[in-house]
Amino acid sequence: METRKLSMHELGRLSPEDFRAAGKFPVVVILDDIRSQNNTGSVFRTCDAFRVEKLYLCGITATPPHREIHKTALGAEESVDWKYFGNATEAILELKSSGYLVLALEHTTSSQPIQAYDLQEDCKIALVFGNEVQGVSHEALNLASACLEIPQFGTKHSINVSVAVGITLWEILKKLKKI
Repeated sequence: METRKLSMHELGRLSPEDFRAAGKFPVVVILDDIRSQNNTGSVFRTCDAFRVEKLYLCGITATPPHREIHKTALGAEESVDWKYFGNATEAILELKSSGYLVLALEHTTSSQPIQAYDLQEDCKIALVFGNEVQGVSHEALNLASACLEIPQFGTKHSINVSVAVGITLWEILKKLKKI
C-alpha cells in the first residue's frame, strides 16, 4: 500500500483568526517559573494543537515576543490566548475564584497516576506545570485540589515539561470526553 502525506489544505487547519474565534476546551495551562524559552514555545504550540482556553505564564517564564519562544512555537504565540502573572499563586487564585479545578503535575506523597484520576465531564480545569529543576512551587502545590503524576518506567524521575504538557492535555481531554 502506498501512502502520502496530507497537504496543508487537506489537514483543514484553522487560520489564526478562525482559531481565536473557535470554541476552546475548558482547560488553562499554568507554567510556574519555566526557565527555557524553547520549552515555553513548545507549550504554546501544544496549547494550540489542543485548543486550550488560555496559557498562563508565571514568574520567570518568558513572554512573547521572544525569539526563542517563536522558534519552537512556530507562530502559536499569536493564536493562543495568554496572560502573565508575577507568580503562579496569583494565577491559581484567579482561576479558583472562577470555578476551576486546579491540578498540579508533580510527584508528591499524595499524587495519583493521571490515568486513575476521575473528572466530571463538565468541569473547568487548570493544570500547573513546574520549573525544569525545582518542579511546581510549594505555594502552588498547597493551592491545588490534587496532584497528578505521569507514570514513568525508566531511570529518570521526570519528563521534559513540554512533553508532560502534551501527555497531560491528551489524558485530561479524553477524561472530559472532548477527544
